[in-house]
Amino acid sequence: MAHISAGVASSHVPLLGMAHDRHQEHDPCFAPIFDGFEWTRGWERASPPDVVILVYNDHASAFDMKIIPTFAIGCGERFRPADEGWGRRPVPEVIGHPELAWHIAQSLILSDFDMTIINEMDVDHGLTVPLSLMFGETPAWPSRVIPLAVNVVTYPPPSGNRCWSLGEAIARAVESFPEDLDVQIWGTGGMSHQLQGSRAGLINRGWDAMFLDGLIGDSDHLRHIPHIEYLRETGSEGIEMVMWLIMRGALGRETRCLHRHYHVPCSNTAVGHIVLEPKS
Repeated sequence: MAHISAGVASSHVPLLGMAHDRHQEHDPCFAPIFDGFEWTRGWERASPPDVVILVYNDHASAFDMKIIPTFAIGCGERFRPADEGWGRRPVPEVIGHPELAWHIAQSLILSDFDMTIINEMDVDHGLTVPLSLMFGETPAWPSRVIPLAVNVVTYPPPSGNRCWSLGEAIARAVESFPEDLDVQIWGTGGMSHQLQGSRAGLINRGWDAMFLDGLIGDSDHLRHIPHIEYLRETGSEGIEMVMWLIMRGALGRETRCLHRHYHVPCSNTAVGHIVLEPKS
């Protein structure tokens, strides 16, 4: 049977994709950021999962104001890196796992989660930057990837509680898939940042640390944080962190931290990263 072996969370700052593609990881301004992912790259190289369920948000690359699904799952065979205005990133195509993706979609919809099924789309930096951070430069990604897009761009995004519950439902779906697969689930986005207005550049180290602490152990208090607290404490884009709660919800009652990293600044955001495993 398939099983979820670990959860990974990371910011998906587009600047890091550019720095990676230009081989600037060791430049003084980028080294403190990329060094924090070195442990994870070695860990992933040692035992890459068969499949990654990668939770991210689209940045008007596949969706626009015409269509904004709250939750969408990629069931296609492959997904190309999106052209976000400066050409496609020189990274491998993402190879999907249609059989597991359709199984998860069916299980979620029959569990009352109204998923949008996507068979064809391009995937932008929200998905490709975490792959580069975790797997480094490679001719082909070592794992198949199921994209799971969440609307955190246009109000109203889903609540943290809804995201946590979706993670729990994803875990049940994976565990009912008959093939023996090692599956990781990744949550991306965040941490505190605001890109516009009078509070542009807002970073809240204390709140970010509280959030990282809350992912570890057996507490589920993060699922009850209201939208207004994200907006007040983490800026207009900090709401992306609800996507980390899908990852956390999929790991069960209690977690153990394997690795953790936090750095400020990167572009105008904080960079956070954590690796968790279920504690049975």
